[in-house]
Amino acid sequence: MAIPTESPVPLLSTPISPVSSGEREPVLVMGAGLLGRLMAVSLVETGHPVRIVDAAASADTGSSAAHMAAAMLAPLAESAVTEPSVVAQGYYSLSRWPSLLAHLPQPVFFQQEGTLILWHRQDQGEAKRFSALLAEALNRLSSLPTPQPLDAEALAEMEPAVAGRFVQGLYLPQEGQLDNRQLLSALLAKLRAHNLEVEWNCALGLEEAQTWQYRTGGWVLDCRGLGASRQWAADEPLRGVRGEVIRLYAPDVTLRRPTRLLHPRYPIYIAPKQEHLFIVGATEIEADDLSPISVRSTLELLSAAYAVHPAFAEARILELGSQCRPTLPDHLPAVVESSPRILQINGLYRHGFMIAPALHDAALEYLHQGTRTLAMQLGIRFQVDTANSRLPAPEKPAQCVF
Repeated sequence: MAIPTESPVPLLSTPISPVSSGEREPVLVMGAGLLGRLMAVSLVETGHPVRIVDAAASADTGSSAAHMAAAMLAPLAESAVTEPSVVAQGYYSLSRWPSLLAHLPQPVFFQQEGTLILWHRQDQGEAKRFSALLAEALNRLSSLPTPQPLDAEALAEMEPAVAGRFVQGLYLPQEGQLDNRQLLSALLAKLRAHNLEVEWNCALGLEEAQTWQYRTGGWVLDCRGLGASRQWAADEPLRGVRGEVIRLYAPDVTLRRPTRLLHPRYPIYIAPKQEHLFIVGATEIEADDLSPISVRSTLELLSAAYAVHPAFAEARILELGSQCRPTLPDHLPAVVESSPRILQINGLYRHGFMIAPALHDAALEYLHQGTRTLAMQLGIRFQVDTANSRLPAPEKPAQCVF
């Protein structure tokens, strides 16, 4: 997969390498979303001189998909709608999150108490369809945990908050969630502990990054998400898939774990965080549209939440949000070495938090060892495509000194 060329840029055969034996190469991380911050933290902790830049004005703009996410870690639930490779990446990542969080200077809410699937009597057909999809996934991946059917009594025992309103459900064991904004803040705090600050309002393109690379002999990690859409392969365009979420404060709702309501028109998830915070979402719209959440989505999400627990009627709406997730045509992530020591990591779609540690570890393995063993094991598309690569001209002049 080659990077498209709008106006050819000469590509030097080999970057200069001022790094002496035993030292770590410098790394430029483009993009300070979830993956960019994870990469920067791991690299600076292993001795690399790191520079991290982002086009956003500041950390408080909420411009990244990671800022808006519910951060559910639900590979079994997602196995009904995604490829086995993503499921494998999700389970690998689920096992990695505790160790990644343990080294952060601020606490991050992490829970692994499974996912609850609910449906109303009239939506029994949706439940059968979903169960059939899970069964197919179990046939493909025999190592998946087995979903547990719940009758009214078992459901009431597992999740008392929904007792009496639902007579059956499914429990998906081992699944989890974390608090996305606590994590993003903790990663920034970790960088600051290493005297590293994100350079905000710094919109570098790949051409400027390559210039930096030849001056330093370092690596470039492009983790810009949709910010890299004009510098991705023309034959596999990177697009945005819009999602809309609502953040609620609901002190009278006591859901213990992420809950999904099956419905033919508006299936939703409810992710309970700390301090009575709930994130409600699930809309998925094929559009690079960053406008505010629509009235229709708001009504459907709130109505579905009320159907799960009537105490949501007295909840307070803290935030109505929308964001676009970077998505490739096959809905799968990809890592591409588009030029020597320039890795483009993108296409995490709706699975960012679920699979980010897998992409993180695969990229670090390649950067440090030159191998792609983990990527092969987890089915991560990892392409080395440097032979005929040409980088496009920058999208706009750089807004920062490099």
